[in-house]
Amino acid sequence: MKLLQEKWNELADIKDELATRDWFMGTSGNLSIKVNDSPTQFLVTASGKDKRKRTSKDFLVVDNKGSSVEVSDLRPSAETLLHCAVYNNSTAGCSLHVHTVANNVISELYGRSGKIDFKGLELIKAFNLWQEDDVLSIPIIPNLGEIPKLAEEFQSHVKSDKGAVLIRNHGITVWGVNGFEAKKLLEACEFLFQYQLTLDQLNVK
Repeated sequence: MKLLQEKWNELADIKDELATRDWFMGTSGNLSIKVNDSPTQFLVTASGKDKRKRTSKDFLVVDNKGSSVEVSDLRPSAETLLHCAVYNNSTAGCSLHVHTVANNVISELYGRSGKIDFKGLELIKAFNLWQEDDVLSIPIIPNLGEIPKLAEEFQSHVKSDKGAVLIRNHGITVWGVNGFEAKKLLEACEFLFQYQLTLDQLNVK
C-alpha cells in the first residue's frame, strides 16, 4: 500500500504540473504510472475528471488489459489501451498523453509524411541523442476511431523504454522509465513542436 500511495502522489504531482500548463483542456488527456510488474498493474486517470483539481478519485488501478482490478464506480480513461500497449511491450514506468494546439497542428502539417524529424536541436538530448548528426524522428499515426485499432497501430512504435508518438489531430503519447523521464520527454516534444511552428510561420528553411 505504501508503494501504491507513493506512485499515486507522483502521478498526481505530474498531473498538477501539466494542468498549470493548460494541457488538459476539456478534461482531455490521460496519464498512467506502473505500480506492479508481475502481474502488470498501473494507475490510470479516471474518465471525465477535471484534471485541474486533485481528488481521491483521480486514478484507479487497472491490469495489463485495461480492466479495473477492484470494483469501482470509476471508469478508466477511454484511451487506457494505449497505456497497456506501452507496459505490455516495454519496461517503461510512466506514460503521458496530452492534447495541445501545438502537437495537433504539427501532426496535421506533417501527417502525410508519417513522421516529423528534428536534428541539431539541444532538446533532442532528452531522448539520449547526443551526436551532432543524430535525428529524433517522432512517428505520426492516423487518428483511428476504434480505440483497439488505434492501440494496435500505436503499439507498433513501442520499441524501447522511452519514446513518443503523435496521433494525427489528436495528441501525443510519451513514455519513459519513470515519471520524471516521461515528463521530461513530453516537455521536450512540446518545445520542439512550438519551435518548428515558429520556424514555419517565419518561413525559415
